[in-house]
Amino acid sequence: MKLPDGPKTPPTWQLIQWITDPLGLLDECVQCYGDTFTLHLSKSVPFVFFSNPQAIQEIFTADTKQFDAGRANRILRPLVGNNSILMVDGDRHQRQRRLLMPPFHGERMRTYGQVICEITEQVTSQWTKGTPFTARAVMQDITLQVILQVVFGLREGARYEQLKPLLASLLDMTGSPLRSSMLFFEGLQKDWGAWSPWGRMLRRKQVFDELLYAEIAERRQHLNPDATDILTLLLLARDGQGEGMTDVELRDELMTLLIAGHETTATALAWALYWIHKLPSVRERLLGELETLGDSPDPMAIYPVPYLTAICQETLRIYPIVPIAVPRVTKSPVQIMGYQFEPETSLAPCLYLTHQREDLYPEPKQFKPERFLERQYSPYEYFPFGGGTRLCIGFALAQFEMKLVLATILSNYELALREQRPVKPARRGVTIAPSDGVKMVVTSQRQPKKHLPQAVASSV
Repeated sequence: MKLPDGPKTPPTWQLIQWITDPLGLLDECVQCYGDTFTLHLSKSVPFVFFSNPQAIQEIFTADTKQFDAGRANRILRPLVGNNSILMVDGDRHQRQRRLLMPPFHGERMRTYGQVICEITEQVTSQWTKGTPFTARAVMQDITLQVILQVVFGLREGARYEQLKPLLASLLDMTGSPLRSSMLFFEGLQKDWGAWSPWGRMLRRKQVFDELLYAEIAERRQHLNPDATDILTLLLLARDGQGEGMTDVELRDELMTLLIAGHETTATALAWALYWIHKLPSVRERLLGELETLGDSPDPMAIYPVPYLTAICQETLRIYPIVPIAVPRVTKSPVQIMGYQFEPETSLAPCLYLTHQREDLYPEPKQFKPERFLERQYSPYEYFPFGGGTRLCIGFALAQFEMKLVLATILSNYELALREQRPVKPARRGVTIAPSDGVKMVVTSQRQPKKHLPQAVASSV
């Protein structure tokens, strides 16, 4: 059957547009072709984009045996490896998901909350009136430390000091549309020595892998069943046959958590700070809400606060961190929204375009947190963390971290944007980030420090 309409330009040009201006390309296509259209981002598999909630529901609830989703994440393979939960399908994907889920729920979250608040306070403790900073860089420092402590239980020591800058530099290698091209064009993935971009990335990754394997070996040898970090929990985890993860599986899953749980949350936090300080009414309403919490609330009391929650939801709506949920590559004929798709077609649920629908989100280009207080959206109308069996396993921790970091910073400091011109979205690796990182300045420090958990306040 004929594919839905789409641009007739060569696949290479479409891919270049997808790398350099993905949201512009999507806006153009939905205007020309409607909410279902085809892009040719490779010479082999066509990508069909959907933004109708009915289509999203049909994809998310379809029999997973009809699709390969892991193959659609292949551009991340050089970073996360072959055994990552992002790369596998079927029974293997279910096994990995069951092993990874427990650390992200229940009482563990309370422990992580204390860590998040403490690190946020420590990173910002040097701020004084007039201190300029780039929001994304500071948020990246916070989220990286959170991940290293929550995932590895590391907060100091030689290995921590090596891992922290190495991971940051590894991710910065795809920190612009031009540098991101390495992930999309396999022809650029050539090791021409340490001076070449791909060669430099491979060498940094090799050093990083050596540190990861050393940490895994050391922790296996001195396993502490009472520890709460995710690495320990994964080392203790067993599947239905009583088998644990191999060192290679652990390495790939740890790398996945480090990249997916650090880079994405830092970007979301930078966007949130931008919108809060771009719109005075949003900022004032949020500060008023935070005041009602009183001094030193428990982190778990911050999590359900309505307007803060709505700000985080609207931040992830207006510019989703990734423009599409995990595509599904058809293995057999599949029917979606009346279209019959043959095998080897990539079906892409489009977060960005769904979140920009006028019928769901009136004035979609405007930042309006109150829309999430006035309406409950279905998981097919709002899905910043994907959906179906590919729902991000760390979504609860990511939302928790966003709220605690924002509440801690805004309760202790008054901030302002250094520039009033609009910040545009730009590609950063596989994510969409603020083009300039959001330049800010500290205008004053609030006294006394409020909204830090008591246990944290006594430790910093």
